[in-house]
Amino acid sequence: MLNIGWFSTGRGPGSQGLLRFVQERIERDLLDARIRFIFSNRAPGEAEGSDEFFRLVDRYGLPRVTCSSAEFRRSRRSSGVPWADLRPEFDRLAMDSLADYQPDICVLAGYMLIMGGEMCRRYPLLNLHPALPDGPIGTWQDVIWTLIRERATHTGAMTHLATEAVDRGPVVSYCTAPITGPDFDPAWQTLAQQDPAQQDLAQQDLESLKAGPGEDLPLFQQIRQAEYRREPYLLFETLRAVADGKIVLDARDGQVLDSAGRPLTTSMPRGLGLDAEIDLAMAQD
Repeated sequence: MLNIGWFSTGRGPGSQGLLRFVQERIERDLLDARIRFIFSNRAPGEAEGSDEFFRLVDRYGLPRVTCSSAEFRRSRRSSGVPWADLRPEFDRLAMDSLADYQPDICVLAGYMLIMGGEMCRRYPLLNLHPALPDGPIGTWQDVIWTLIRERATHTGAMTHLATEAVDRGPVVSYCTAPITGPDFDPAWQTLAQQDPAQQDLAQQDLESLKAGPGEDLPLFQQIRQAEYRREPYLLFETLRAVADGKIVLDARDGQVLDSAGRPLTTSMPRGLGLDAEIDLAMAQD
């Protein structure tokens, strides 16, 4: 049985949705696993979003551990030490609170703090990023605007092992999603006034789109949904691949290994592709 640790600030519906997606499939015996703890850097009563998340956790009967980073920062405010220098101390408090648990893998699902090196070496931390392994970097909004500027044909998502280098850990898995074709063509036509022969959208034209419709641009919303709806499937299928021994996460050495114990980049440079599994799961749902 795979023992999962779950880190989430629990700010809103996205955090709840990921937990609900995985836990309900565990309860349906689609994955031989259990969530051993839910850790949040918020305490009950700090925000309505996280309180709703805690109520969901409690309904599932999952162990809940909280350590308020806001309260920790307030208690150290008089020291004048910046948060970046305080973070290792907070991470140690978090690890102390989790000392009774021995997870095989941990999921970062809407956890809004950057993990320090000691935490990354203690736990194999699986992070979700809303772009392909060779795709754009930055926030999900940055990713989408880059895809629009480059007139991309695909988007996707990936998971990677969290390391001290933010968003730079080794890739674990990925999935792809087309963003052209009949469903997307009308939205792409909002750019018809631009020269279709241009490989990229001119920067001034992109800025005018951001300043005008912005994230309400139909194409922006469609690209977001194409990737977003696959995220929970990617996370779940990655956990299943770990449970089945297809991939092994080594937190101490910061490596992702395949079933033969080789670095995954040797056999699968982009990580484990899970399109077939995700397409099947989405069709069944």
